[in-house]
Amino acid sequence: MISVEHLIKKFGSLIAVNDISFEVKPGEIFAFLGPNGAGKTTTIKMLTTLLHPTSGQIRIDGFDPLTQQAEVRRLFGIVFQDQSLDDELTAYENLEFHGVLYGVVKAERRSKIEEMLKFVDLWDRKDDQIKNFSGGMRRRIEIARGLIHTPKILYLDEPTLGLDPQTRNHIWGYIKNLNAKNNMTVFFTTHHMEEVDRAATRVAIIDQGQIVATGTPDELKKKTGKATLEEAFLEITGHEIRAEEANGADRLRQQRKMWRR
Repeated sequence: MISVEHLIKKFGSLIAVNDISFEVKPGEIFAFLGPNGAGKTTTIKMLTTLLHPTSGQIRIDGFDPLTQQAEVRRLFGIVFQDQSLDDELTAYENLEFHGVLYGVVKAERRSKIEEMLKFVDLWDRKDDQIKNFSGGMRRRIEIARGLIHTPKILYLDEPTLGLDPQTRNHIWGYIKNLNAKNNMTVFFTTHHMEEVDRAATRVAIIDQGQIVATGTPDELKKKTGKATLEEAFLEITGHEIRAEEANGADRLRQQRKMWRR
């Protein structure tokens, strides 16, 4: 479903993604892990046509994100790390706008919006503007929006950031059900290692722009001799805060300058 070969992304002299290769099979729940500033979000932006690679090749269900952007965009839903809702629109209007963009027919669109807003327990707030919502409520709306057109691939960049454990469990239960029912491929990043242990069928760890480990959660724990995935992650990426990680804010500022051009 997702094929990446020798992918490189540079921002001036900064190499954010450094010659990575991996594959995600149809129907997998694939966790893409790494410390802050490791290259996770940059990779997702290239997979979803928002950034052009410096070099390398990507195929999404056989399509090239560089030359077949429309075909690739129809395939996926995405929940970004940063909030991307329109504050001046209501919860219902945000989902309706997204459904129209993706060509969901009117009757189906309205029933799907109701289904998704009830799923995230915000149907009673459907006519409220997003600017009046808490951070956690906005996150729930973004997840509902990403699923409105029943995508073939769902990208989740820190999807449960700011959510309480009850809401996290509810959302992951729904996503896993969709994965099983529709064979929907899920590609996600998170810092909640217990989510990865419970949900992911396979894991890739990226550090300083390079993939340093792949395998199932159990394989990574066995390989490192650790009891938990968090301990295995720290064993692979290190316990110390390195200079590269401390300069993560500088890297993010450089990336944002490039994205605005």
